[in-house]
Amino acid sequence: MSLNSTPSAERVHIGFFGRRNAGKSSVVNAVTNQEMSLVSDVAGTTTDPVYKAMELLPFGPVVIMDTPGYDDEGALGQLRVKKTKEVLNRCDVAVLVVDSTLGVTDCDETLIAQFKEKEIPYLIVYNKGDLTPKKSSGQALCVSAKTGEGIYELKEALARLAKTNKEKRCIVGDLLTAGDTVVLVTPIDDAAPKGRLILPQQQTLRDILDADAVAVVTKETTLPQTLKQLKTLPAMVITDSQVFDAVSKILDQNIPLTSFSILMAKYKGYLQSAVAAIAAIEQLSDGDTVLIAEGCTHHRQCNDIGTVKIPNWLRAYTKKDIRIETASGTSFPEDLSRYAIIIHCGACMLNEREVRYRLKCAQDAGVPMTNYGVLIAYMQGILPRSLALFPEIRALLKK
Repeated sequence: MSLNSTPSAERVHIGFFGRRNAGKSSVVNAVTNQEMSLVSDVAGTTTDPVYKAMELLPFGPVVIMDTPGYDDEGALGQLRVKKTKEVLNRCDVAVLVVDSTLGVTDCDETLIAQFKEKEIPYLIVYNKGDLTPKKSSGQALCVSAKTGEGIYELKEALARLAKTNKEKRCIVGDLLTAGDTVVLVTPIDDAAPKGRLILPQQQTLRDILDADAVAVVTKETTLPQTLKQLKTLPAMVITDSQVFDAVSKILDQNIPLTSFSILMAKYKGYLQSAVAAIAAIEQLSDGDTVLIAEGCTHHRQCNDIGTVKIPNWLRAYTKKDIRIETASGTSFPEDLSRYAIIIHCGACMLNEREVRYRLKCAQDAGVPMTNYGVLIAYMQGILPRSLALFPEIRALLKK
């Protein structure tokens, strides 16, 4: 990812849905003004979701998602429909493309019901308006991907929906005042990307600068020297969770300490539930299965945090013979009932809607879901300290 690019998780995700041959891909190509998706008269040409990061004027950065037909058939077709359902879980704005020569079908009604159930703002777009014109009104627009008629109006409508759906949130800026100094502890290990910081560190750094505060970046090995060089105590120290224990021993108790992972849980809207869920660690028994879920698909190193370090720390802390399963990227198990607890990463690569979906799936299955940073701080005995910046959430630990 370019350092100049808006991360995918920070873009509004706009999904195009509908029956096979309704013209979804043609409409997508017209909206993006490029051949993003293959187009043909053969039903089922789009076999997998197609993603395109772009600037949608007059709104800004979005991800356009083209999907297979929701009425696909057969064993392979059902797998395609499953992929389409996964796209729905990360969709901020939905576009239902309807063949205007056929009108709204039962398949289209099913999709509308899905939009409403998931509370996704949506538009109905009647394509092939050059063949069977329909009057545009309210949520319904008539377009022709072939002639370009109505495409400008569609883009304007999408920009309006995207704007109302984009809530201003802060990672840490809302906890700072102008002029504050924040120390960021960023270990550089084998898993760190060459030549750049990992995404949560980049985003936190930018958020600090946007708050007109001062960011000082150091490694855990140079933290003591860094603190000595500061004329005043920092407003807070934010560390990579993997060195939580080492950093906590270096800092005075009166310096607030938290982690990038905990801040990302707050940013994605599940910090409170992640803290409430941590008590389940004490209930783990021999033979229990734990799901470790990540939102990215990075290359695994020999001492990977999700597949090596956390499983080892967890077994050492609980002294239980527990089973570990992992999920990464957009893959998330449909059946969560077999898990005793879910331990999720900070979810920097997932948009807020997909995080909320995963949390709801866990809650519906009665499975607690916590977070890397919360778990590590808890096992190292410093969770209350790491939550000092969030007194209302910290109070949950006393209940």
